[in-house]
Amino acid sequence: MPIVVTLDLMLARRKMKAKDLAAFVGITESNLSLLRTGKVRGVRFETLMKICQALDCQPGDILTYVPGADGEQD
Repeated sequence: MPIVVTLDLMLARRKMKAKDLAAFVGITESNLSLLRTGKVRGVRFETLMKICQALDCQPGDILTYVPGADGEQD
């Protein structure tokens, strides 16, 4: 998948635990874990908005497009 999730990096920068972020956003820790590892196929804008609120960041700070990642061709 050419979209890389860098949520762990933002959590570290903000010194926030994934457990606390999950509680703030209102999702389970297991769903947050799936998102952190990039194993989800989509994310609701509302969820993305709450993550950005909690981490005081922009969506581009936690989602990156990397052409050619995982065999994806341009």
